[in-house]
Amino acid sequence: MAAITAKDVAALRAKTGIGMMECKKALVEADGDIEAAIKILREKGELKAQNKMATRIAADGLVDVLKDGNTTAIIEVNSETDFVAKNELFKEFVKGALKTIIDFKPATVEELNNCKYLDEGITVADKLTSLIAQISEKLTIRRFAFTEGETSTYIHGMGSIGVVVKFDTDCGDKEGFAEFAKNIALQVGAYPTPYVRREDVPAAVIESEKAILKAQIENDPANANKPDMIKDKMVLGRIGKFYEANCLMDMGYVKEDDLKVAQYVARTAKELGGKIEIAAIWRFEKGEGIQKKEEDFAAEIEKLASGK
Repeated sequence: MAAITAKDVAALRAKTGIGMMECKKALVEADGDIEAAIKILREKGELKAQNKMATRIAADGLVDVLKDGNTTAIIEVNSETDFVAKNELFKEFVKGALKTIIDFKPATVEELNNCKYLDEGITVADKLTSLIAQISEKLTIRRFAFTEGETSTYIHGMGSIGVVVKFDTDCGDKEGFAEFAKNIALQVGAYPTPYVRREDVPAAVIESEKAILKAQIENDPANANKPDMIKDKMVLGRIGKFYEANCLMDMGYVKEDDLKVAQYVARTAKELGGKIEIAAIWRFEKGEGIQKKEEDFAAEIEKLASGK
């Protein structure tokens, strides 16, 4: 039997894009012959799986969260269909990827892909490639985050939205805090919230919003002839609406319409006799921002009927 070197495995991987372990197995089976190994991978469906990854759109999938000790991780893994998102093998992989994040704390998806997957002796990338071959759909790890400290989490709709809220507090062990923290996580889940507080909004974003508001005022015949000083005051008055829509602390609290989230936080801190601050938030919505393929069934039928 030919000796299989790391260089041989790397060469096969470079040609196929298949995971290292699958390449090694194919080379062993092919007695070191790279072309024969490629044929074996094709026969096993591995290359078919990679082709799917290159050409298909994965906009469905699953968002999940895992807390382990003092660490909380959140991840979005995409699939092509919601049917696969309900597959037990897929869900197990997502949980395994979360555990890997907590164990290794990678900085990027690329680093995560190169991490050892649980105790299976393969990388996360190799595990994902193997799963693609089994499921026959494009699967991708899109994003993840993790944090240390006091957190509250929320998963909506069987993994359609995931939330992690981090708190800077000395009230974590007090009665009533857990319910409060869950309410904040529900708030973040209900409303996409890019910033925690006004101070978090980049100056460039505010200046752009002010320019838009100024243009709207100047294009309004009722306001076009007003002095610039008046227009500037109108802009400042309207910018508050931007904060209410984009900053968690300025939003109305979902369970009490007449209360801002900031007021709810302050009230709870006073009731519990301690300090509570919302340090950071993460909100992942599956497929957010991914352009989904629109199926035109009438056109497809016409195409089939015409033999094109």
